[in-house]
Amino acid sequence: MVISRNILIESNFSTVICAPIYSSYNGLSTQVLVGQSEGLKQESSIHCDELISIQKSALTDFVGRVSYDKMPELNRALAVAVGID
Repeated sequence: MVISRNILIESNFSTVICAPIYSSYNGLSTQVLVGQSEGLKQESSIHCDELISIQKSALTDFVGRVSYDKMPELNRALAVAVGID
C-alpha cells in the first residue's frame, strides 16, 4: 500500500513509503482491515508498523485503493505506528 503523498509520488524522488498488506490480522491498532471493496481478492490487513521505502520502479501493478470510509482508520493506524498523538 503506497502511503506517500501524491506530490511525492509524482516527484523526481525514486522511492515512496509503503505499508505491506498481509492476509493475517492480529487486531493491533496499527492494522487496518481491507478486502474486496478495496480491490483485493481476499480479506487482508494493512500493517502500518512495517513501513518501508520502495523504489517506484518496483511498483508495477495497480491492485486497488483504500476506500474513502477507511481513510480515517488508516490515518489513525499510521499515527499510532509513528507515535503521533
